[in-house]
Amino acid sequence: MAIHKLRRFVGEIAALVDSGVHEAALLEQGARALRELIAVDDWLPDTYVQPSAEGYQQYLLYADARQRFSVVSFVWGPGQQTPIHDHTVWGLIGVLRGAELAAPYARNDDGTLRQTGAEVRLEAGDVEAVSPGIGDIHRVRNAYDDRTSISIHVYGANIGAVRRSTYTPDGLPKPFISGYSNDTLPNLWDLSKEQHH
Repeated sequence: MAIHKLRRFVGEIAALVDSGVHEAALLEQGARALRELIAVDDWLPDTYVQPSAEGYQQYLLYADARQRFSVVSFVWGPGQQTPIHDHTVWGLIGVLRGAELAAPYARNDDGTLRQTGAEVRLEAGDVEAVSPGIGDIHRVRNAYDDRTSISIHVYGANIGAVRRSTYTPDGLPKPFISGYSNDTLPNLWDLSKEQHH
């Protein structure tokens, strides 16, 4: 298990956040780092890839000590999907395994929601960004009805603790805090177990 790839990625995102770059640059450089992380599917421990018949799983992989960013694996069982929801912070989504369909939404002047385009299909290796500045409301689903899909998400906060909203199709917000599916985190820091050649 090449967990060192996740450790390196966390370091890259921390450096970007520390540098204070504007969001656009952070998303661009963060997307490049995320693409590199998801290019080879050999680093995510099995504990954090388990689907559940109850619904999609959201496993915390890393949270910054000051909650400035978090890294999460989303595990979609066959046919599972989110409600329409927002994030309130920047985010990057990269597909590690399988494929996802994301439907973008925007608010009309009267507060109702409209889907603003066709669903975007993200295949393994693809990365998409969200933020209040570029579009923050969407619905995401597993593109497959017969297998699990997994995506890696990076957010500009401890996303499991952020007060945000799901929406009915007519735009009524319902507050929610997503929390996480796991009680333990992958150990990125025990370098004694890694073989260095």
